[in-house]
Amino acid sequence: MDLFPLTARGIQSRRRGQQLVGPIDLTLAGDGATVVLGPNGAGKTTLLQLLHGTARLSAGQIEWACSTEEARHHQAFVFQRPVMLRRTVMENLLYPLRQRGMRKAEAKVRAQDWAERVGLGRLLTRQAPVLSGGEQQKLALARALICEPKLLFLDEPCAALDGRATREIEEILQNAKAAGTRLILSTHDLGQARRLADRVLFLLGGRLHEVGEAASFFNQPKTPQARAFLRGDIVE
Repeated sequence: MDLFPLTARGIQSRRRGQQLVGPIDLTLAGDGATVVLGPNGAGKTTLLQLLHGTARLSAGQIEWACSTEEARHHQAFVFQRPVMLRRTVMENLLYPLRQRGMRKAEAKVRAQDWAERVGLGRLLTRQAPVLSGGEQQKLALARALICEPKLLFLDEPCAALDGRATREIEEILQNAKAAGTRLILSTHDLGQARRLADRVLFLLGGRLHEVGEAASFFNQPKTPQARAFLRGDIVE
């Protein structure tokens, strides 16, 4: 069963009379990482939430290659500010597995494995809310990936992290991509986009200004807005 292609037709998001995103027409296929790139306030988070189904469409429709119910079962979302259960690292990792009916013994083995993968193996009994920002983001990633989703959405996953933590998070994402998990992530960090992207969606003012393979976008952007953004200019 495959989720892709993902097709969005005329999708829009309005709130209190303000147009946040859209209208957008978009088709995503293939594997790898798609980076939603643009300045702060461009609508990146809202677009991810619309595609994931956690924000309501004001207009338009989204179609997967399978049923919407199946698609949502096989995807996960990691927020910019990690949402931690007020429990230990181990209990945070066990939670999604137990929710899906996995036996406790099997779930515990998998949780220990994932804690080791993301560098939290020595912190299994630590309360998650007292972890550092980087540790919390690694835990959020492990908790999302532990159920082996086919698609992972990430909203500015390294926005508040230092260089070392960012490098560690990106390594986890590269490993997930290599293992076959499709990534759709937002960022305004050009360096991160260059390191992770296979294709780029350039968003500005809630509208999709450019879509393309990463190499083409970064080397020969088609729109003046994208060229200005890549130069480091302020674009609105």
